[in-house]
Amino acid sequence: MTWLVVIGGLVVLVFLHELGHFGVAQLVGIKPRAFYIGFPPAIAKIRHNGIDYAIGAIPLGGLVRIPGMHRPAGRDIEVFMDPAVRENPELHAPTKRIRHALDDENWAAARAALPELRAAIDGSQLTPSASRSAHRAYREADEGTGDDAYWRQKTWKRVAVIVAGPLMNVVVAFAIFAAVFLTGAPSQNLASTKVAQVEAGSPAAVSGLHAGDRIVAVDGKQTPTFDVLSRRIRASHGRAIVVTVERGGRTFALPPHTTIKREGRWIFGFEPAARLVPHSFGTSMRLAADQCWSIVRDTGATLRGLVHSKERAQLTGTVGIVKYSDQALTVGFSYYLQILGFVSMSLALMNLLPFLPLDGGHILFSIIEGVRRRALAREVYERVSVVGFSLIILIFFVTLNNDVGRYFHG
Repeated sequence: MTWLVVIGGLVVLVFLHELGHFGVAQLVGIKPRAFYIGFPPAIAKIRHNGIDYAIGAIPLGGLVRIPGMHRPAGRDIEVFMDPAVRENPELHAPTKRIRHALDDENWAAARAALPELRAAIDGSQLTPSASRSAHRAYREADEGTGDDAYWRQKTWKRVAVIVAGPLMNVVVAFAIFAAVFLTGAPSQNLASTKVAQVEAGSPAAVSGLHAGDRIVAVDGKQTPTFDVLSRRIRASHGRAIVVTVERGGRTFALPPHTTIKREGRWIFGFEPAARLVPHSFGTSMRLAADQCWSIVRDTGATLRGLVHSKERAQLTGTVGIVKYSDQALTVGFSYYLQILGFVSMSLALMNLLPFLPLDGGHILFSIIEGVRRRALAREVYERVSVVGFSLIILIFFVTLNNDVGRYFHG
């Protein structure tokens, strides 16, 4: 059950990120054509007011399809149409007319020729791959020449649409942290009788103590606070003790087990969870802002140190996030919410890196195009995206290696 909550939380973060793009696009007059949770192909889809709402088969993120992300080029349309033209030469004439119009940047003429191309495609007997490519060519020309095409919008509109996704994640992270501080945040200085982690091979582990258990008594004597609990364990002097726990609404005693001595103290072998301390509204807002800024600072330091093994080792991927979240949820919902807020903030920061195809790259190129007063061609975006994809792949493999080392190799 906890895994469903964890995965559901990550899906919600992706949904809200895409919702930011989606909502602001509509506000500035750009009508999205699709809203996906996950990546295509769709396993479930409905169409409403000309927008496809779908759940993708690849559960690694989400997307909002904004029309006309790139200035349409005649060469691109010809490349997409080539398989269909080879199967039906009658498609050559309408394709050529649209290509010439696009090369001349005569968007009105290109749009006027689109119905002829669509009719010719629909009337052709094409193989599935050629048909998909031809329909993509039509879609690219149709959306790229429309008045609501992204590349034709003012710079501020384009930046607003793209920055809305990461900004939504920042707002969500701040709201999560503020809610945690208001209702009770784990204190760094105050421990509780709840178990956060059990040391492998320790007496606690052997006796069956679990993370998330609340220790209510030792040898039948109640332990209302961690100080009382600690004193009772230390007073054992190595003899067997009986620990009574509260777990899942039930209270029961664990099998007796001796304590061990470490650094001059008798211990049972577990880490206590922090006590939850609520804060005032004003203090909660300040602490939430401090938490967000701390993540910005730490993320920047980690990214700068990617070339160093110590900093690389701090990165974690999807597997690690799910594992940490599951462990935190076992201890308490507040712990899980803090990790969810961290993930939301990290998602925003990663997307703001100035590399295509990340949001930060699109923001940078929108500003560049605004300064030069002319849109760049698709091939420029594709070439520059190689750098961004390389960075993404590097981070992916680093985090995958870290996660495998942590969770599958002991």
